[in-house]
Amino acid sequence: MDSREPHADHPPPAKRARRSSSPPPGAASSSNGHAPHAPALPPLSLSILGVEPLDEFIREIADFVHHMIMTRPEGSGSVEVEAKVGVLRDKMSGQRLQLPVLVETILAPNSIDCRFESNMTAMQHKHYNQLLNNLKATSPSGSSPLAYEHLRLVDSFYAPDNPRERERIRVTRDEKTGAVHECVRKVRLGDLDIYSPKRAADWRISVNIEIPVPPPLGTPTHTRRKDRMSYSHEEFVVDLTQVTSSSGPNSKPEILHELEVEVARPEYLLATAARRGDPTAPEHERGAFDELIRAFVNNARILVRNARDSWQ
Repeated sequence: MDSREPHADHPPPAKRARRSSSPPPGAASSSNGHAPHAPALPPLSLSILGVEPLDEFIREIADFVHHMIMTRPEGSGSVEVEAKVGVLRDKMSGQRLQLPVLVETILAPNSIDCRFESNMTAMQHKHYNQLLNNLKATSPSGSSPLAYEHLRLVDSFYAPDNPRERERIRVTRDEKTGAVHECVRKVRLGDLDIYSPKRAADWRISVNIEIPVPPPLGTPTHTRRKDRMSYSHEEFVVDLTQVTSSSGPNSKPEILHELEVEVARPEYLLATAARRGDPTAPEHERGAFDELIRAFVNNARILVRNARDSWQ
């Protein structure tokens, strides 16, 4: 992702092989009616400067995530960066957003009156489960394996102790043993919506901080049961979750299906963010954050592009 011009100490990267072009109109054909075999053409350069132009899409996301991280409140907890797959809907009509663009597009925050829904159908959930299981089973030897864990968790939400705080406290327990996994107050720093007109789904990137808090007293406002299949690959975790939410003993449970990819190690994310662009750091450390975000975006794109038409 280096946009600098080539230098004498940094020769241009290798050229890319290309296929021979189609014959021009009016070119002679062979006796069997097919065009004659064209001679091999020399490889193409990446550009007239010999370098790949900066990918503005990935750079915009990297800049957004980096800004959220570096301007977060001091003394806060663990940083969470996740991408959820879902649908962007017009708030007035309730229909999926329709914009005059041909390819996936990052929406300027607060520029369009829409909402993001992360729910999918049970059939989509089954489709992604099969896809991820197949990836785990067919990972070639020597490549980065896909690890798998099946979690059954229960979230209990409590009103904040401080009335000036809007965020609820979430206590997550193992459904079987009751052991507490975490007790946090989750603060959302910012969202970035991506509209994908050629796909059955859109996606949203969220940056949050999870602040550890003491176990709350009293009765939870509502609970949420999570049947989660968690797939880990290198620096990322893909969670496919069936969520059963209930606001009271007499309320009808709501069942949702969610899919998200998350950066697995917050400490590594923060370390790479701190060295981004640092002229005193080695080149691989300066670019590690952008490479992490590039792979994160690629994983989200793969999930979105495998969405079936029957999304909701």
